[in-house]
Amino acid sequence: MEKPLILVTNDDGITAPGLRALIRFMSEIGEVVVVAPDSPQSGMGHAITVDNTLYSSKADIDQTDGALVEYSCSGTPADCVKLALQEILDRKPDICISGINHGSNASINVIYSGTMSAAIEAGIEGVPAIGFSLCDYSWYADFESAKEAIISIVNEALKNKIPKGVVLNVNIPKIDQSLPKGIKICRQARANWKEKFDKRTNPRGKEYYWLTGEFELLDKGEDTDEWALANDYISIVPTQFDLTAHHAIQELNGWDL
Repeated sequence: MEKPLILVTNDDGITAPGLRALIRFMSEIGEVVVVAPDSPQSGMGHAITVDNTLYSSKADIDQTDGALVEYSCSGTPADCVKLALQEILDRKPDICISGINHGSNASINVIYSGTMSAAIEAGIEGVPAIGFSLCDYSWYADFESAKEAIISIVNEALKNKIPKGVVLNVNIPKIDQSLPKGIKICRQARANWKEKFDKRTNPRGKEYYWLTGEFELLDKGEDTDEWALANDYISIVPTQFDLTAHHAIQELNGWDL
């Protein structure tokens, strides 16, 4: 039987350890093609390049002598998926896997995430997609401990098919010297970032700002991704790219418009 074609991408850049680990994991399942940003693109959300040119070139980061088909792209994570589907691949991939992100993309973070936006772009194009994130921002995070779970989730997605119009947002807790307790299907926790700007002045007297802030969890539910992660479970949130607030349509129809 023909192996599944797996498109692999990320937002931390083509040399990121999380991506390199994901490539190894996916190579045990199917035929892997990598199209990833040539530099870090964290927090880019679903940005696309419309006012500049895009460049892409073949890469061989792990020196596989051509055994791995790999391209770097000058654009955003969403650009990478668009380019892969329209220009690089000669057939539609069976699944797109984005990650492994260095840091959480649970709760409100999914809105800002380049990792999840790459997966969502694939979903918009009709390609089943999953975004994986490890709740550890370290460049040298232990991705190997997540291998078994990641492979299991991808195999299940290939076998059972992800529901149409849905992309899976998978977050893996950081656990020292142990494995996650299991996997929970969750809803996105209600949360926000309490933001502030660190205002400074450069040596030439020009003001500049660093965005800082604290994560503010507003949800006490035990069925959320944040609860699962805090209790050492892997969270899977089925995410949709239809942003319509269907529950509000009837109320708005009552307005005198």
